[in-house]
Amino acid sequence: MGKEKILLAYSGGLDTSIIISWLLENYDCEVVAMAADVGQGDELDPLHEKAKKSGASKLYIEDLREEFITDFIYPTLKAGAVYEGKYLLGTSFARPLIAKRMVEIAKKEGCTAFAHGCTGKGNDQVRFELTFKAFAPEMKIIAPWRIWDIKSRDDEIDYAVERNIPVPVTKKDNYSMDRNLWHLSHEGMDLEDPGNEPDYERILKLMVSPEKAPDKPTYVEIEFEKGIPVAVDGKKLPPIELIEYLNKVAGANGVGIADMVENRLVGMKSRGVYETPGGTVLYAAHRELELICLDKETLHYKDIVAQKFAELVYNGQWYTPLRESLSAFVDSTQKFVTGKVRLKLYKGNVLPAGTFSDYSLYSEELSTFGKDDVYSQADSEGFINLFGLPLKVNALMKKKNGIE
Repeated sequence: MGKEKILLAYSGGLDTSIIISWLLENYDCEVVAMAADVGQGDELDPLHEKAKKSGASKLYIEDLREEFITDFIYPTLKAGAVYEGKYLLGTSFARPLIAKRMVEIAKKEGCTAFAHGCTGKGNDQVRFELTFKAFAPEMKIIAPWRIWDIKSRDDEIDYAVERNIPVPVTKKDNYSMDRNLWHLSHEGMDLEDPGNEPDYERILKLMVSPEKAPDKPTYVEIEFEKGIPVAVDGKKLPPIELIEYLNKVAGANGVGIADMVENRLVGMKSRGVYETPGGTVLYAAHRELELICLDKETLHYKDIVAQKFAELVYNGQWYTPLRESLSAFVDSTQKFVTGKVRLKLYKGNVLPAGTFSDYSLYSEELSTFGKDDVYSQADSEGFINLFGLPLKVNALMKKKNGIE
């Protein structure tokens, strides 16, 4: 057999900074690296030089930002999917996108294996590998964390120092972070103890803490078409600019912190702090619009779908028949979710300040406490008698049999 050609999911972070060297030491191989631009900002600037110095034969940097928003963020937003009531899935839905692009590059380069830097304790290993299996089931997967002798992030730093590999962290500042257009996650160090309050002044990058936010509220108006945000404050914006603008406005008002202990797919609980400023505002606005545009039965059933949708995304099951089918249902519910929502942002809070839609099901004439000519209050007596009939029959049965 000839030399193995491995495609590595590369970020330039601690894990992947040392994996190129480790692969070259342990396999007769050539390493091609791929970094996905999903909105990390200036993190990508030094990667070409860094990857080559580490021993990679080539580095692809793929701009996936717009596809990330339109094909992953927006479908999840429309579904209203939130994992365990807090997590807006920022890392979860980025991984299948990255992995699918890796498959395309691997086939182009004639690679024989994939490699990634995900730990054996985490969710990302599942998200990457399920996508590899969906699109390249014949290819080998190498997961160094599951086979090497390195046991901790401190060990990784020691490994890098011994080989003069520059890494973006130190033992004193060793948070595990993941950043994209949608969010920034923080895990590890003092956050591993759920009894510790996060040091927001130290860790926040996309936003300020609520205490540091302005003393005056900021109003923002978001326009949706069929559940998709298309304009902010009266200005039509393409997807990337829209997310970046809302991140800036919401972040400046301390909006978007989620501190949670979550249930990982592999069976353990983990604690993380997530910054999702623009996403938090979009979810709030979308919900307000649905409340006036969706009928009760659809809204309530969609909430059930949202929980399952969130689990599928969290578990890396994006490219599955069920997720695709649920998205088809969600798209059907969004046909009339069109309108504008005004929100007030104030010191970490997002408050509704007006919702407007030509497709609103809200009728002031019906719901008014004032006089109206369209609703007969006397009709409610018959409704209550029929609605309460099962309770009445059950009570009569108990009385007949002396059951208290």
